Amino acid sequence: MAETTDDRLRLLIERVERLEEEKKGISDDIRDAYSEGKGVGYDPKIMRQIVRLRKMHPDDRREMDAILETYRAALGLD
Repeated sequence: MAETTDDRLRLLIERVERLEEEKKGISDDIRDAYSEGKGVGYDPKIMRQIVRLRKMHPDDRREMDAILETYRAALGLD
């Protein structure tokens, strides 16, 4: 029984290690895409904001925009 448990643990650890490597590769690819955007004149910070906004549900995005506009107006930023 102990060998089976040890084998299963080892397999799980190896799987996590492979996934961590894949994650690092994907992170590198994402960084390269932002660098490419910067190279052609886009602002990576704004690109990141757009990606974050596109992940949001449209209703949540509208609500956030309305609250942000309210705060900006209250602080005289517009």
